[in-house]
Amino acid sequence: MESRLLIDAHCHASPLWFEPVEPLVFQMDLNGVAKGVLTQVLGQFDNRYQEECLARFPDRFASVGAVNAGADGAAEEVRRWADRGMAGLRLRPEARSPGADPLGVWRAAAESGLAISCGGASGIVLADDFAALAAEFPDMPIVLEQLGGWTRPDCDREPATWAGILALARLPNVSLKIPTLGQIAPRQIGKPLPNDGSAVLDAGQGAILLEALAAFGAERLLWGSDFPVVASREGYANALNWTRALFDGRSAAEVEAIFGGNAERIFFARSA
Repeated sequence: MESRLLIDAHCHASPLWFEPVEPLVFQMDLNGVAKGVLTQVLGQFDNRYQEECLARFPDRFASVGAVNAGADGAAEEVRRWADRGMAGLRLRPEARSPGADPLGVWRAAAESGLAISCGGASGIVLADDFAALAAEFPDMPIVLEQLGGWTRPDCDREPATWAGILALARLPNVSLKIPTLGQIAPRQIGKPLPNDGSAVLDAGQGAILLEALAAFGAERLLWGSDFPVVASREGYANALNWTRALFDGRSAAEVEAIFGGNAERIFFARSA
């Protein structure tokens, strides 16, 4: 079942690394994706290019920027970028501010009405410190990247780790970004590709997303392409279509939420 409003909740554009915005717009247009959440490249703290993209393509993008959380004045930087239209902030779960308030950068984001795109190792996400952090800011959406760290190369992929990620559903302000299936089940080099364009994974590998759906509910899952990195895996169209196929048979409301509605609510409502 297709959703009416498609939003890519995790994509990148930069003239300095990866690709500029034009190839992303091309892929979005080609695949009927109405909007995208531009997510700052790790280690980049100048968010002006993402601002430029918002100005060039009105109502098409939201900007999730970044600051150097460990630098003096980071909280003020968050407020400055938020005043300029940033909708979210990309932070690692262990990010802390110098000085008297270690949560200063998180507090500035909460006070500015920002959502957090949070990427980090599953071991850190599963620590008590992260649960305490989420509880400290119960009204601030925290969206975990890479399925809570499950698809990161440093994840042990143990059943207990996956059970711990699913248990994060107890934190009502925490959501999961659905990564591309090429991250969940990387293609085995040399394995022939299906001639019919079907997914290069079996039903058991895809079922992990249905387990996430059962734990978090459709209102706390967001699909993102990870463009342009996805181009070196299954490609943009397959990343979208294979994932949508996994949710065939779910209700229209669930599909709508996962592939558009949740990103609209979390990242676009602030600027509406």
